[in-house]
Amino acid sequence: MLEISDILKANILIVDDQQANVLLLEQILRNAGYLHVSSTMDPHQVCSLYAEHRYDLILLDLQMPEMDGFQVMEGLKKIEPDGYLPVLVITAQPNHKLRALQAGAKDFVAKPFDIVEVKTRIHNMLEVRLLYRKLDNYNKELEQTVLERTAELRLSEARFKSFTELSSDWYWEQDAQGNFTQISGPVFEMMGIEVDELMGVTKTTSSGGWNVAERELLHAKIAERRPFLDFVYSRTNADGTTQYLQVSGEPMFDTASRFTGYRGIGMELTDHR
Repeated sequence: MLEISDILKANILIVDDQQANVLLLEQILRNAGYLHVSSTMDPHQVCSLYAEHRYDLILLDLQMPEMDGFQVMEGLKKIEPDGYLPVLVITAQPNHKLRALQAGAKDFVAKPFDIVEVKTRIHNMLEVRLLYRKLDNYNKELEQTVLERTAELRLSEARFKSFTELSSDWYWEQDAQGNFTQISGPVFEMMGIEVDELMGVTKTTSSGGWNVAERELLHAKIAERRPFLDFVYSRTNADGTTQYLQVSGEPMFDTASRFTGYRGIGMELTDHR
């Protein structure tokens, strides 16, 4: 939201080779409450002044000797990175208005001055200019915040993954359909299984098998989309020995609260048992 005080704090430059016009515009602006009003009667100084102060508004007379307002605007275009010229032209020639707008000016006031019109056009132009600048600053701050939060999230995920790899034998993720999307650690070597190209369906490489009741219980826990901790299940190897495994997992949801899958860690417990 833009406050009236923000508009009155705007930085304004008056450019006119006629001192009487400069004094009149300064008086109009100061009586209206504007706090930062400066002026120059030398159009050659405008570009260097703008480069230094980045005025929110330039009141620019078009008809000046040696260097007219159109030439001034061409110079401003070279130093304005976004191509926006905060210029309100002053002219007594009606045929100059369209040309000035085509040259980059955003509005105009006619001579002789109508004080109400001058104040209204200045206020409206500053309001639009400052709103766009405020929006641009907000977007930049938002973009920077997103970059910072993304970096923090990636760092946190890296730390979490590193921790899980140190505290378990493997880390795993599944999508909403139960297909493995990420696995790290020697899980396949330890369990004697393989995963197809889609990392979805597993198949045993030996004649052993899973404990059906335990596997069904694990699948039921996952189907409930609830976290589970230290669930132990087993499988019989080809040599008749029993292999014990322990897994923990938690469901994952997107920003719209839609279920996207599971992630968790696993350990081989046979030696411990």
